[in-house]
Amino acid sequence: MNRKVRCVFPTKRSGSSFPKQFEELPSGEGYADLVFLPKRTCRLPALIVELKYDRSAEGAIAQIKKKQYASALSDYGGDILLVGINYRRHADANGRHHTCIIERCKKE
Repeated sequence: MNRKVRCVFPTKRSGSSFPKQFEELPSGEGYADLVFLPKRTCRLPALIVELKYDRSAEGAIAQIKKKQYASALSDYGGDILLVGINYRRHADANGRHHTCIIERCKKE
């Protein structure tokens, strides 16, 4: 993963609600860029994050689903959120360099 992108996400800290963070986690038919698992005592959802550069956040979500990244968390009992983030070289009309889509994972 690109070092510049890594700076955007929290690192492991004592007291953090997400004590387990995985980069390039093997899952389904590929590797999820980032996966955050909350503490068992915390009611936060797990996060599966796919990062793109000059593509689309929609495409990142589609990749998570197509490659079945959530299958790596099949034993996880809590909610799972899918997060697709796209970073653009040039800002859009609103001055933003990124787009983000978050979806709740539908468990089968």
